[in-house]
Amino acid sequence: MSDTGQESMTRREIGNWWSTGVIRIAPGEIEPRGYPVQELIGQASFVDTVWLMLRGELPDPRQSRLLEAALVAAVDHGPQAPSIAAARMAATCGVGLNSAVATGVNLLGDVHGGAGQQCVELLERMAALRAGGAPVDRVAADEVAGYRARGEYVPGFGHRFHPRDPRRDPLLGLVGEAVEEGVVPGGPLESALALEAALSEGRARPVPMNVDGATAVVYASLGFPAELARGLFVLSRSVGILAHAWEEHGSGARIKGPLPRSVLAEYTGPPTRHVPADRRA
Repeated sequence: MSDTGQESMTRREIGNWWSTGVIRIAPGEIEPRGYPVQELIGQASFVDTVWLMLRGELPDPRQSRLLEAALVAAVDHGPQAPSIAAARMAATCGVGLNSAVATGVNLLGDVHGGAGQQCVELLERMAALRAGGAPVDRVAADEVAGYRARGEYVPGFGHRFHPRDPRRDPLLGLVGEAVEEGVVPGGPLESALALEAALSEGRARPVPMNVDGATAVVYASLGFPAELARGLFVLSRSVGILAHAWEEHGSGARIKGPLPRSVLAEYTGPPTRHVPADRRA
């Protein structure tokens, strides 16, 4: 093989190593999913572009509206959220803004930030059972009974702070409208409402959906895989994390810890004691 042929093969091999269907880049050309970026600018919203990058096509405006509502709903929940508090503390420690944001984002795991993904997985599991002919109320009751038997929380329901999450009703209302218009299927909403009813049965105080459950209904209805539900939550919450990190950055505070300086953590170890004399140098 000639040197020119060998060089051509090497270039193809290198190009194939990072081959992607997400974007085409060439000198003077940028095409996310095949669309020239200059045509997207001013014509597609940021949410449209999120959909395009993840799904490969531009969304219907009604799909875009529903996705945007879910992203707006989960933007922030104040410094009592660990991801927000951590970002604010990091911002007072001399790190850059990007590091402060990364600190908050890195706290979004299975317990704090993962319930939306887990709820979509639950809705997908219920959909499979319903496809086999099981009635939704029975499926929901069985799922709730299973979580209770394992001593686990049903992901996406109840809130430690809000008796009724104020984000639930508007999100589910938009999903209901989209179902009526034929934009999305009704299965995820029906399953989630059945879970809510099963959780509240026999209780004086109901257990309504929280933002994780309501956004899970949105993401499942729009056909996003469960793992992307967490990714979309991270994208949304990153905005709140950024805002809090920037505010704290401007406060002038230094080394802000989890407790005010006047408050000390309660000590639960042994009382004050002294090193035995025979161990002293």
